Amino acid sequence: MLLSHPLTHLLFASLLVVAAAVITRVMARVKILDVPNQRSSHQVATPKSGGVALVVAFLGAALMAAAVQPELAGAGWYWGFVGSALLVAGVAFYDDVTQKSFLFKFLSQMVAAAVVLLFGLVVERLAIPGVGVVELGWVSYPLTFLWLVGLTNAFNFMDGLDGLAGGVALLTAIFFGLLTFRQGGSFSFILAYGVAAGAAGFLRYNFPPAKIFMGDVGSAFVGFLFAALAVVAANREPGHISFLVMPMLLFHFIFDTAFTLWRRWRAGRNLLQAHREHLYQLFNQLGYSHRVVAISQYLMCLVQGAMAWVMLHIEGAARLWAFLPVLLLQVGYAGWVMTRARRAGLVGTNVGKMDERKE
Repeated sequence: MLLSHPLTHLLFASLLVVAAAVITRVMARVKILDVPNQRSSHQVATPKSGGVALVVAFLGAALMAAAVQPELAGAGWYWGFVGSALLVAGVAFYDDVTQKSFLFKFLSQMVAAAVVLLFGLVVERLAIPGVGVVELGWVSYPLTFLWLVGLTNAFNFMDGLDGLAGGVALLTAIFFGLLTFRQGGSFSFILAYGVAAGAAGFLRYNFPPAKIFMGDVGSAFVGFLFAALAVVAANREPGHISFLVMPMLLFHFIFDTAFTLWRRWRAGRNLLQAHREHLYQLFNQLGYSHRVVAISQYLMCLVQGAMAWVMLHIEGAARLWAFLPVLLLQVGYAGWVMTRARRAGLVGTNVGKMDERKE
């Protein structure tokens, strides 16, 4: 079939890159602005909602996948996957315009996650060292729900500096596409290169100094999409690609979010309150530019991509040991940032209390 020819996919991906760049440029002229406040890392009001370009690229890739695999039109999970992703994107775009509360966005994410579960997309089994592959049974549903909502917000929280989330989305999608292609996952491969193409077109205007931001329509959407793709690849692809691939590829985002929430919980702070205490934000406040911080995150992506490749060559529950090097890397990075942030007076009980009084 012509549409399954590699050259066709390359040309289509190139078209999506161009389309994403054009859409990003158009959105930069739409006055949906991110006005800086005391927690912002930018100094002047900047257009946001550039993530619309990634949503359009996703739609193009989803249509390409249906053209290559006509049976998808009759698959309920396909429509549940596409519909839930568009729900997250639509609500996030509405929030970019109207500035709704976090609870409003969170509820919409839970609805989207519930839609995914209703269409049978769940993590059915996990490999545990010393135990083996475990069938999760009813635990599949709450576990998948937490994964979908958790990664959606983790990616959203990490979108705070020029080029950071866009570049990570690009690299993650490239690695995921290569790994799923190797495992025979055609649907996941097409969706992955669609995200990569959208991110590449967007990054042209988002790399430091950014002319436009991704906005929640980009960050929340991409986070949810990556989370759902991990479940699809493990659940619906012929090769049953390991669910662990996506957590590996985005381990630095997951670690930063979990570590920051843990620190704030220990300090008795409001976990839903906006702040600038993520590791990457502290790294920036230490005097390192957006470009340096973003590139450091890209390098972590490369390490994690390499380890994901290694992980797929390991059988069974032993695959989890592949996470040990990236965990040690993140622990070392966190220790380095926190030590210097304490010396600079950027973290501590008094700093947290001052931040809360500013609200």
